[in-house]
Amino acid sequence: MPKLTRDILDIADNLDVGSIQANPILDIAARFWEQDRYAAFRVCYLTMRWIDDLVDDVRKETGSVPAAAANRLRSTLIDWLGSVKRGEKDGYFHHRILEVIRYYAIPIWPWERLCKAMVYDLNHNGFSSFRRFLIYAEGAAVAPAAVFLHLCGVEVRGDICGPPSFDIRNAARALARFCYLVHILRDFQKDHLENLNYFADNHLAEYSLTPADLRLIAEGGQIPQAFRNLIRRYVDYAGYYRGLARKTIDGISPHLQHRYQLSLEIIYGMYLQVFERIDPEKGGFSREQLTPSAPQVHERVMRIVLDFAGNR
Repeated sequence: MPKLTRDILDIADNLDVGSIQANPILDIAARFWEQDRYAAFRVCYLTMRWIDDLVDDVRKETGSVPAAAANRLRSTLIDWLGSVKRGEKDGYFHHRILEVIRYYAIPIWPWERLCKAMVYDLNHNGFSSFRRFLIYAEGAAVAPAAVFLHLCGVEVRGDICGPPSFDIRNAARALARFCYLVHILRDFQKDHLENLNYFADNHLAEYSLTPADLRLIAEGGQIPQAFRNLIRRYVDYAGYYRGLARKTIDGISPHLQHRYQLSLEIIYGMYLQVFERIDPEKGGFSREQLTPSAPQVHERVMRIVLDFAGNR
């Protein structure tokens, strides 16, 4: 058996079943990389998580951000981004992200786009249209996915890193949109209990629904047909981007080493596992109903790994 195959099987077999359900899917996928690149991913992910949580933790309280808090958070985001662009090593956290960005030659635009999306969140709770949502997703979803794909495709030659041989932004877009839509459908209950809404206003109006209606459903109220129709609309969107994501992965995989190919298959396969649980016509929409159990997640990862190994 080739060494790489033994390595990936060992990693899959030793995933902590007790905590796998709580770990981000990107993190699970990146664990199949070499340790130094996984560590680089963790630094990037934690900075992006910090930016996202900085805003969401305030929005969750009431669904909106008071003007004074919005101004303070906007300044924090702008100052942090500016300090990274200037290369200021303000503490260990700053030092590490600058090291990773420089060594792996990661472009700064994903952090710019993410900060732009979070500034949007400071002034809005929702989206006027699905198009507006897709623009927002360029920062909230495509940006982190692009960093992941950059780390998949970057070529390390000693102390020099060459950029991926494909456009990371275009490659990330379809996969990120599929994953983000599935994420929103899975987390419908959690988000609405925390005053967060990701459904477009024009779609809510089309189905004669309001954010207050969605809150009642999230609290366990009756599920009206109008809501099922709304979910069907978003399942159709996710299904469309699922097809594009599959084509994207197939298109860029020849440019990647095996373990990075596998990581993309794991992301796709784990989000597909959630997508398959969503039943607009007859299903429920609680977080518990839409989230696979830890053993189910582990079994899916093992199946993806074994299928991948069998095709090498």
